[in-house]
Amino acid sequence: MGDRWQVEVDRSICIGSGMCAGTAPDGFRLDSARQSHPVAPETDADETVLAAAEGCPVEAITVTVAGSGEVVFPPEE
Repeated sequence: MGDRWQVEVDRSICIGSGMCAGTAPDGFRLDSARQSHPVAPETDADETVLAAAEGCPVEAITVTVAGSGEVVFPPEE
């Protein structure tokens, strides 16, 4: 069994570029205000969701391991 991820979008910094929805259309949607939100707050570990988080121009997407809270993205500095 693989990891489950918790996916969050900080809507206070999301600029609605749509890159996440373009990269991972099954993982993200833009609402009528062009703000991103995850399709499901918890999902199976998925490279396309990670690529969407990495490609966000303002790093508004946080991915953590469900249960443990271990940060997958963004990397801790």
